[in-house]
Amino acid sequence: METMQKTARISWFRAVLVAAALSWPTAASVAEGGEDTSRGKVARSAFTTAVEAREPVDDLVVLDEDIERIYFFTELRGLTGQRVTHQWEYDGEVVAEIPFNVRGPRWRVYSSKRLTPELAGKWTVVVVDETGWPLHAAIFEYRPDGRATGAVQAEAEPRPASTARN
Repeated sequence: METMQKTARISWFRAVLVAAALSWPTAASVAEGGEDTSRGKVARSAFTTAVEAREPVDDLVVLDEDIERIYFFTELRGLTGQRVTHQWEYDGEVVAEIPFNVRGPRWRVYSSKRLTPELAGKWTVVVVDETGWPLHAAIFEYRPDGRATGAVQAEAEPRPASTARN
């Protein structure tokens, strides 16, 4: 039990570090006084129960036992021609890597994971570019014991998307 708690803390800490690193200005953005778009970015992301018309239907942070599959949606900008990967992490381990080929300046993609009660806890998805550089990290908690809270609605704006499922 103690090892699981330590591993969960490490996974959470890694996600916080990735998020902090992504918010630091790069040398290029400091020199130009603006945003560095040379690497591209994740414009928005959401954990959701479904994707309809290429948009997430909700935006979840905590999930309960009613949810058997969770989707991770991302809108990518400035990454045309590159390969981007969703790395799903649970208990400090990468459990799935879902690659996408980005075919436009604004590209929306999603991957999914089936959830079972044995997979309760904190999950992290890290979005990495083709060099392995982290572009974005997001965390959700799966609570199959029914202690979950509500969802926040996401905005809808249809555009082409590619899909992958696990």
